[in-house]
Amino acid sequence: MTMDVAATGERAETPLSAEELFEAGRAARADVPRSAHAVYKPAPDRDPLGILRAQHEDRLQDLIDLRVERMSADPFAFYRGTAAIQAADLATGPDTGAEVVVCGDAHLGNFGIYRSPEDSMVFDINDFDEATVGPWEWDLKRLLASVVLAGRSIGLPAPRIRETTQGTVSTYRIWLRRALEAPLYARYFSPAAVETGSGRNLLSNDMLKLIDAVMKESRKRTTEHVARKTLETGDDGVLRFVDRPPILRRAEPEVQALAQSAYDQYRETLPPNTALLASQLRVDDVARRVVGVGSVGTRCFLIALRGPTGEVVILQLKEAEASVVERFGGVAALPGYLDLSLLPGEQGYRVVACQRILQAVSDPFLGFLRVEGFAFYMRQFRNRNASFDIPAMNPVQFFDYARMCGAVLARAHARSPKSAFISGYIGSGASFVRAVTEWAELYADQAEADYAEFVAAARDGYFAVG
Repeated sequence: MTMDVAATGERAETPLSAEELFEAGRAARADVPRSAHAVYKPAPDRDPLGILRAQHEDRLQDLIDLRVERMSADPFAFYRGTAAIQAADLATGPDTGAEVVVCGDAHLGNFGIYRSPEDSMVFDINDFDEATVGPWEWDLKRLLASVVLAGRSIGLPAPRIRETTQGTVSTYRIWLRRALEAPLYARYFSPAAVETGSGRNLLSNDMLKLIDAVMKESRKRTTEHVARKTLETGDDGVLRFVDRPPILRRAEPEVQALAQSAYDQYRETLPPNTALLASQLRVDDVARRVVGVGSVGTRCFLIALRGPTGEVVILQLKEAEASVVERFGGVAALPGYLDLSLLPGEQGYRVVACQRILQAVSDPFLGFLRVEGFAFYMRQFRNRNASFDIPAMNPVQFFDYARMCGAVLARAHARSPKSAFISGYIGSGASFVRAVTEWAELYADQAEADYAEFVAAARDGYFAVG
């Protein structure tokens, strides 16, 4: 749709209204029937193990064995590390053509609680290494397949898993519509507060008890707690990390020498208030740290800083590679969302920008930088962030937790301009819910088959570092 600009004689694009986008979504069903999302057909040249090995090429080779070990734990642990494989698989499936800012790795393990700058506890997406602009279906399908795999891992019967998966899709649909009915400002800045959130009355007593338990556990996940366990003060008054191999090791002298200049570069990407705060912190020490499952092998550091009154601040510096949605899914960067002049070089910018878009409230210390050709982003380490222990959940808690993740994903997608299209496409009937649930079950079967092949290949030395 266009409109005339009388003063200049030029024509400028006018954004479609929410109603027009909703109707465009409804119309898209003719080209991409909702039932098409039930189909999973692997590509003839599919090579999941080759994709994993390709990822290893740019990673720290001494950590590849650890990544393989962590992914070998069970099918769900394997799935957590296979966002690249799924991106390649989704690239061959149906796509309605409505892009949003996506998490890129929206499985059940990548949601959790953390503390906002206002000292409120919120529940949200908490991993953005693969975030970019891409098809909304990819996030939802990755979440749903993780529901099936996690449900199987805790021994739930198939009917209960299907009920949970369908409940997650339905919740995504409901909360997307609720978000679209709210003012745009509210979509961006209304966090899912754990203590007072409007959805608490929809949760079971079992789930509320679990939330309270996770909240209690999060009190141990603070900078102060980490400092007591990992730092010591030398005779010169300087903080130093204590080696805890293989997870934590003090960085080499050449890395230590780069720390202050890298920190100064990072501060230039912070908001003015946080930049001024950060300018009053002194870099004391740097350590290498191993993180996650899928991220093992990427370059990651902890930086210990000291404030003017002796307070300790610990920041995490994490390497940012190209999103798997782009690299293995073939999705090109699109204008109108991120500053394309910074891409593809500043992958740390991509992570930071997408996190700020997808989360209602984000870490004020989020920033990005490049060091010797590598892209990184920086954030607080241990800000009362805590995840939910899925294997320990009972069926009621699992059902509620999956729906919570569906609601948060919907709220995140609702911040993108084309979100009303999604709502129009999904509709209010059972067609889409049934289709994507069937797809999730089929893809979970594929992931389990991939896992068996992965374990066998690892046993035969396919991933061995020469």
